[in-house]
Amino acid sequence: MPQHGHNRPRRGSMGFWPRKRASRIYPRIKSWPKIEEIKPVAFAGYKVGMTHIFIIDNRSKSSTRGSEIIVPVTVIEVPPLKVAGIRLYKLSGDGYKTLTEVWSTNIDPRIKRKVSTFSIKDADKKIERIENELLSEISLIKLIVHTQPWVAGIRKKTPEIFEIPVGGDNIEEIWDYAKSKLGQNLLINEIFSEGEQVDVIAVTKGKGFQGEVKRFGVKIYPKPHKHDKRARGTQSKGAWGYHRILPTTPMPGQMGYHRRTEYNKWLLKISDNPDEINPKSGWPHYGLVRSTWIAIKGSVPGPAKRLIIIRKAIRPNNSIPTEAPKVTHISLHAKN
Repeated sequence: MPQHGHNRPRRGSMGFWPRKRASRIYPRIKSWPKIEEIKPVAFAGYKVGMTHIFIIDNRSKSSTRGSEIIVPVTVIEVPPLKVAGIRLYKLSGDGYKTLTEVWSTNIDPRIKRKVSTFSIKDADKKIERIENELLSEISLIKLIVHTQPWVAGIRKKTPEIFEIPVGGDNIEEIWDYAKSKLGQNLLINEIFSEGEQVDVIAVTKGKGFQGEVKRFGVKIYPKPHKHDKRARGTQSKGAWGYHRILPTTPMPGQMGYHRRTEYNKWLLKISDNPDEINPKSGWPHYGLVRSTWIAIKGSVPGPAKRLIIIRKAIRPNNSIPTEAPKVTHISLHAKN
């Protein structure tokens, strides 16, 4: 009888299928949490690297509660996002449809490197028309924001642009908030606080075209075995009766550069002082942190300099404390 009985475990999760390259280098967000506060539900930052910190454990059911422990953290630089526009949606039978949009008159000219089809003419007239005619039809309001990599320690001129919805239930109050933020900077302190749970969405590190052994962990057969001149691969692709190869069969293909979401990461620290985290020689593959940074417990998908979307926790874990622990020491020796 085979090692696993009549049936072996499936190799790889069908929850991540197809395993193909992401459509773009920063992720598209498909679902957003509902919050009562009138503020954006997400932010973005650039991954710097990993290190470790010493904290006083404040988890209620931990065996080390009250003691000093070492925690691995990921450092993400979060320069301000600039609100370039507001997009309004109407709920129809086919889902949300774009009703109209308003762009800021003092928009950064570097955004034209990313998009060129927008109009900033008659912004005041558009706002007046929305308030007088369209406000009753609006079901969803999103901020069109773009990153400012030139504020961070990243040498590039082209910003990333994406949408962030605003929480709350009252459309008029949400519209007033969005209108007040049009053309202004958005800071991470306005959205998140220390000790909060967040979801991180990013595109993982690309590893290129790989075989079955590295991609799915199939067995490497020894040379004396009758492996049909192939040791590093699946021996049988499937039964004859199917006349096709099932999608669950391990096959070579793209590995990495996938859009992935990690839930309920613990936001331990938010700081405006880069000197607290910068090594003397800078971070490997990144350089020096020059603006606001945050520390998230554990690892985060993607390589250094990749844009990470930080979202309000959509399904928070009750066992994680809502208060941030006391940080006693931050290591300046990068681990990546």
